[in-house]
Parts: sequence; C-alpha cells; structure tokens
Amino acid sequence: MKRLCILGIVYIFMTSCATEKLNLSPISSNVSSGGDSDTSKGITINISENINASEITKLISSFPKFSNSALNDEIVSLKYTLQNYLYAIEAGNISGKSKTLKSMEKSYKNMQKLRKYLKKDDDEVLNRYLVRIKTNISVIENAVNTKK
Repeated sequence: MKRLCILGIVYIFMTSCATEKLNLSPISSNVSSGGDSDTSKGITINISENINASEITKLISSFPKFSNSALNDEIVSLKYTLQNYLYAIEAGNISGKSKTLKSMEKSYKNMQKLRKYLKKDDDEVLNRYLVRIKTNISVIENAVNTKK
C-alpha cells in the first residue's frame, strides 16, 4: 500500500511538471542571435532554435565509446570542437567559426584513419554519427551563407 502511494505521488509530480518548450541546444534561448558583434558583418542565424544545432547537441551527448582509446580521444576533441562551433555561430564570431571548422575537419580525417581498427558494427555506428554531424553542419553552413 505504501509503495502504491509513493508511486502515485511520483506520477502526479511527473505529470504536473511541464516545460514550455524543449530546448536541446547548448545555448540558452535568451541569448540573442549575433551577440555583441556587428550584425552587418556577423552571422545572423538563431542557433538556439535551429533544429540542426539541436541534432548536433543530441549527437554530442549520445556519442558511444569504442574499444580504441585513440579514437575515443579524437571523439572527445570533436565533441569539444562541435560545441565551440555552435557557440561561435551564436556569437556571430566568423573567425572562431572558421577555426572550429578546420579543427573539425582535422578530427574527422583522424577518425577516418582510425576506423580501420574497429569491428564492422562499431565502424557502422561511427559512420552513422559522422554522416549525421556532417549533414547538420552543412545545413547550418548553408543557412549562414544564404543569410550573409
């Protein structure tokens, strides 16, 4: 009886707590697009509401660990670079965006070299993640370039 009462309280608590809007982006929604930079020269895309940025954030948080420690180190580097990329886009920092893109490219190439040491299943998982990351970055880059 006591267990049923506790489960009922937990159920009521869980159903009564609601969020206004799900925000999967690492950047808060109260940060305005463009930041303090000059908007005529900066990037004018709202990353906090961009579905591709949310997808990248989700991929960062769910990236699996592999048996290859060198690959895991490169994944950590890629995750850090992806977060910095999203922050640079939100802040309108064009030079920071360019640096992070170069760093992502370097990590991507290193990961491609390390893939040959993985099992087939792990290689397929890694490939799915890398393709989704590249696709989302391409969409964001196209949106940034068309807004200039």
